[in-house]
Amino acid sequence: MKKTPVFLESLVTNMLRLRAICPFSWRVFQFRPISCEPLIIQMNKCTDEEQMFGFIERNKAILSEKQVGCAFDMLWKLQKQKTSLLKNAEYVRDHPQFLTLHNLATNKFKLMNDDTLVNVLYVTQQFDIKLLSEFSSCLADQHLYFSPLMGKIADIVHRNLETTQDLSSLSVLMVNISSLISRHFQQQLVNKTELLFDTIDSSEVNVAKSIAKFLRNVRYRYQPLLERCNNVFLSNVDHLDLDSISKILSVYKFLQFNSFEFIIMAKKKLTEMIPLCNHPASFVKLFVALGPIAGPEEKKQLKSTMLLMSEDLTGEQALAVLGAMGDMESRNSCLIKRVTSVLHKHLDGYKPLELLKITQELTFLHFQRKEFFAKLRELLLSYLKNSFIPTEVSVLVRAISLLPSPHLDEVGISRIEAVLPQCDLNNLSSFATSVLRWIQHDHVYLDNMTAKQLKLLQKLDHYGRQRLQHSNSLDLLRKELKSLKGNTFPESLLEEMIATLQHFMDDINYINVGEIASFISSTDYLSTLLLDRIASVAVQQIEKIHPFTIPAIIRPFSVLNYDPPQRDEFLGTCVQHLNSYLGILDPFILVFLGFSLATLEYFPEDLLKAIFNIKFLARLDSQLESIGGMDGTQQQIFKMLAEVLGGINCVKASVLTPYYHKVDFECILDKRKKPLPYGSHNIALGQLPEMPWESNIEIVGSRLPPGAERIALEFLDSKALCRNIPHMKGKSAMKKRHLEILGYRVIQISQFEWNSMALSTKDARMDYLRECIFGEVKSCL
Repeated sequence: MKKTPVFLESLVTNMLRLRAICPFSWRVFQFRPISCEPLIIQMNKCTDEEQMFGFIERNKAILSEKQVGCAFDMLWKLQKQKTSLLKNAEYVRDHPQFLTLHNLATNKFKLMNDDTLVNVLYVTQQFDIKLLSEFSSCLADQHLYFSPLMGKIADIVHRNLETTQDLSSLSVLMVNISSLISRHFQQQLVNKTELLFDTIDSSEVNVAKSIAKFLRNVRYRYQPLLERCNNVFLSNVDHLDLDSISKILSVYKFLQFNSFEFIIMAKKKLTEMIPLCNHPASFVKLFVALGPIAGPEEKKQLKSTMLLMSEDLTGEQALAVLGAMGDMESRNSCLIKRVTSVLHKHLDGYKPLELLKITQELTFLHFQRKEFFAKLRELLLSYLKNSFIPTEVSVLVRAISLLPSPHLDEVGISRIEAVLPQCDLNNLSSFATSVLRWIQHDHVYLDNMTAKQLKLLQKLDHYGRQRLQHSNSLDLLRKELKSLKGNTFPESLLEEMIATLQHFMDDINYINVGEIASFISSTDYLSTLLLDRIASVAVQQIEKIHPFTIPAIIRPFSVLNYDPPQRDEFLGTCVQHLNSYLGILDPFILVFLGFSLATLEYFPEDLLKAIFNIKFLARLDSQLESIGGMDGTQQQIFKMLAEVLGGINCVKASVLTPYYHKVDFECILDKRKKPLPYGSHNIALGQLPEMPWESNIEIVGSRLPPGAERIALEFLDSKALCRNIPHMKGKSAMKKRHLEILGYRVIQISQFEWNSMALSTKDARMDYLRECIFGEVKSCL
């Protein structure tokens, strides 16, 4: 019979505690035979398992911890000599004396050193990997993820991965050793999991949960495995409890994995639980899981119930509720007040990362309470003065920079400077963002402090460049890029980052091409060399690239509006590789893929058929984004246009066209280039049209007088252009094409031009608008 986990619980817990209390006394005072050598010699003379088990039965009363370890070694040596390893392993595992040997190990564990202990576990694992997984879970329960023992368990898993067939036990081990493994070992585990996935029953929810948790731990959004796990969850959704659904949704959110079907099913099941959760602990879990995906009525019910329970929340629960309110974009003032009251009471007990989360969420929810932020600032500064860990310092500095008064004194600046040599790119990027916030706030009244902050920015730039220039491996660089947002990366370092990626260009292959493409998409930096390399890898290594990676590969070409030299071959190869998977892609991913290809003016027939059919559209839960009113700058431009065109009835603002493009401003000129008034159908400033173009929807321009033209004026912010050159990105370019198809003459004005010294006065801007509208200028970029 198999040994129970009690052995392991006792082994780990007592070993760690007793060794810490009396590390020497057990070895000093334990009785020993005069010589253990004769027994080891006897063991070495055994030629089969039966002789070994007979030896154990005869000598069990006098075996020392060293001899117990030798006995396990001998059994494994005999096992390796067998031709039928599996059959013999079952015989050894089920033998009564194997259980006796386990019992001896339990009694002697206090005397074993770590090497002997791990060796015993290694041999045991050869006969039953489940025992090793249970042992690793015991270590994990005591948060010993980085202990030497866990490291040796990781080594055992690595050495035996090829022969491992039990995915249930392996998935548990993967989670527990995830903090210690290399990228190469990580990929080996993922490959092994894919091979073994079909060996598990479709009802093995716990295995699928462990696999998803492992991917979350290593920050690996591996679509194929996530899809397979998701299928297990979907087929067992009726048996999932609140805790399971909550954890699954948390993993999906972290990995940005979209499953329309699971969210719909989870929403239905969680909604049914609302009247059943009457305890704060369970209701908080429900609030966090259901809130962000709930409908208006469910959200109202959740918030009203949470208000009643808010006074009974613990500090941890209040933090979870605050995070969910941020996800829900709920600015319910009564609930915010109640939750922050609980947070205030427990503020001293939160860790730096939790304090950052509190600061971020309250800033997003527009919370304003001076005494709360004063205590929060005091706490953050006290942590900062005693912190020497780069990541922790960057977290604290980031939180302070978000406060209403983000000023940092010289002690804080010196703390940043002290950790700079140890910082990775993520820390440096976070520091740079925080310092820029301080400069923006402080320069008004603290000139000498601003000078110190500028000097700190120079140091950040220096260490960032140094780290990039000393990079000697694309794999190591990728690890830092994984959690780095390209659009927030300091401008001064972005060019150096692109140069570093270009240096490693030949190392881009089917394994990493998706990650590199995703990062480039987020930078808004057009590097034709890198994009050409990505296209080349996709064409040459397409058979090795997983189809679900294709949307990420295509995206930078769409975002940056760039066609590689082999454009048609590249896009055709990618789409052809994905065709057979179109039916199982998440609806949102499929729509975004169609959008990306449309910006590139590429319209594959199979993709269009997959999107424009009733079955697919029934799955697609899409909705139009609401269109708000104008900000101050738009109102200023509106008044100028009205003056240029001869009155406010000659210009429309925030026009919604057929196909739901929003035009900043619209006007109509007759054949003599004279502005035409809109009359009674004009839209008031900042309001929405009830219907796009009223009766002009069917035939564009049908009501225009002969020779008249409809003009669209678009003001492009920095996000519409690449960061390194004035090259329009794909979305804005496609919008211009669509508006021209609808009959518009499109005038696009960039904010760089509008805010330039040449247009620094109102008169200069008015002349500029007249030239764009009445002259021959088609685009003012």
